[in-house]
Amino acid sequence: MNNSTYTLVKGRIPLLISMPHNGTDVPDDIKAKMTEVGLSVQDTDWYMDKLYDFAVELGAYILMPRYNRYVIDLNRDPSGINLYPGSDTTELCPTTSFDCKALYLDGQLPDEKENQRRVELYWQPYHQALKSTLDALQYEFGKAVLLEAHSIASVVPRFFEGQLPDFNFGTNNGSSCGQQLIDAVNAIDYSPYSSITNGRFKGGYITREYTDLSANIYTLQLELSQRTYLNEPSNEYNELAAKQVKVKLTTLIETLVKFAND
Repeated sequence: MNNSTYTLVKGRIPLLISMPHNGTDVPDDIKAKMTEVGLSVQDTDWYMDKLYDFAVELGAYILMPRYNRYVIDLNRDPSGINLYPGSDTTELCPTTSFDCKALYLDGQLPDEKENQRRVELYWQPYHQALKSTLDALQYEFGKAVLLEAHSIASVVPRFFEGQLPDFNFGTNNGSSCGQQLIDAVNAIDYSPYSSITNGRFKGGYITREYTDLSANIYTLQLELSQRTYLNEPSNEYNELAAKQVKVKLTTLIETLVKFAND
């Protein structure tokens, strides 16, 4: 299913993989106001669709936006509330990059009216598709599992010290999915990669908002370090490294599929 702002690949099992930061496009009217840093969309979750292409064959639903997180962050509360109180985070409509560089030309920052316009044009359609898909899966199968697929540079001093672990799972401190699923995910052998659950990343707005354990709707976020598949610090895709990490991603998705089908 194609919409002007997102693509939904329909599957056949109760597993939805959401990739809210995979989009790379920026509308022309917003481009005209951006700096070179903004136009570079350098903080994209690069190649999520390519990394998880195997999941389509397994029957998963895939939801991806067209537009970049610099336009609007689909994993933020539309009210703009900080998901990590006391910590530095980018806004609903980001004004700076992860390395604190300006995304907009002088005098061109989005105001509240512009933020609301972007919510209506870009945020709401994605979330309507997300909710309706989860509701349909729950109705048909009696259960739905949502994986929030993200990636981030391995070193981002603005958000964390040192180098990020490779696999960063977030379950909103255990409340977004049942203990059975948490145990199954943590039981996977991720070596030679490092892994952590509810470390720096505990799950964003989507993970927290769409959980409904009473209705058997489970959510899990994975923030994958980009050092596992890119030639950092560039965004160049490393075919060999990606092939290796996809072995672990495949095991993860197969684990989620088994739980979804039980």
